[in-house]
Amino acid sequence: MRALTYHGDETVRLERVDDPTITDPGDAIVRVDLCAVCGSDLHVYHGRERGLDHGCVMGHEFVGEVVALGSSPGSLSEGDRVLSPFTTSCGDCSPCRSGLTSRCVRGELFGWVQGGHGLHGGQAEYVRVPLAASTLLAIPEGVGDDAALLLGDVFSTGWFCAEQSGLEPGDVCVVVGCGPVGLCAVMAAVEMKAGRVFALDRVPERLALARQFGAEPLDVERDDPLEAVREASDGLGAAAVLEVVGNAAAHRTAMDLVRPGGVLSVVGVHTEDDFAFSPAEAYDKNLTYRVGRCPARRLAAQLLPRVQRRDFDFGAILSHRLPLEQGVDAYRIFDKKLDGCIKVSLIP
Repeated sequence: MRALTYHGDETVRLERVDDPTITDPGDAIVRVDLCAVCGSDLHVYHGRERGLDHGCVMGHEFVGEVVALGSSPGSLSEGDRVLSPFTTSCGDCSPCRSGLTSRCVRGELFGWVQGGHGLHGGQAEYVRVPLAASTLLAIPEGVGDDAALLLGDVFSTGWFCAEQSGLEPGDVCVVVGCGPVGLCAVMAAVEMKAGRVFALDRVPERLALARQFGAEPLDVERDDPLEAVREASDGLGAAAVLEVVGNAAAHRTAMDLVRPGGVLSVVGVHTEDDFAFSPAEAYDKNLTYRVGRCPARRLAAQLLPRVQRRDFDFGAILSHRLPLEQGVDAYRIFDKKLDGCIKVSLIP
């Protein structure tokens, strides 16, 4: 089959690799109908995260059709149209039972093979899914591939960021970063009836979408976010700040904008060794700091009915749709934000 594979810093190749096969009774093979490049793929692409084997199939966002099953398929059947979260999960361990499916004791991240061990990704024609019965979700009628794709990661992660902030109706909320996850966090904060939602970025197309989704955009190169947020909050700052970028500058900005007693919710994948603020600053603000990987399997299941009822504009987030053959260009376009790119989906 054809797949996008990793070969070092800023080097992704379209190659022919072996088709995946059933290796465990709980496996499924999914024919990929739609996949995508994620911002966290760029951490590997740029070498901010290391350890990936050369030749590893990239990607952890995909939807498709079950074409083969092991001897213990659970409720799955061949021909099922399914979405997948970005990690597998058993559904039975203590983290899974508590809802923290992203920390399943048997879970693996798609698109991460290190030292010959791990799980190949979904930027390919086919993908093997271990623990398939408890990982995959059937896509119901009325939910298109675009929505299902984003439920597996981006929309669930944006929602999780808002959820773990404890956002209450009427609160002032700030979203730091208007990439795909940030835009989904804006959608979530608006759905949760935040009083005012400010969205920070420097890319005009992304700020325009944030406004379209219900936020008040702030261009960090022209506007003063601190002044705007303080003016909206009687000088206190935001009750909830959602940091989705994953770098020191975003971390620092988020800390500056949160009010005393507020919550800083972080889903951006950080690769720095240190916090961008001191323990004393956190103490002096009585800060609640919540951080971590989204339990996408749980969130996707919870959000599916909402997506069925509500017409979210997911098509606007998936700004570019390319064939898998153009996957190398897709990484470059997404990385450099060329041609107004928000997010790239790929069709195998």
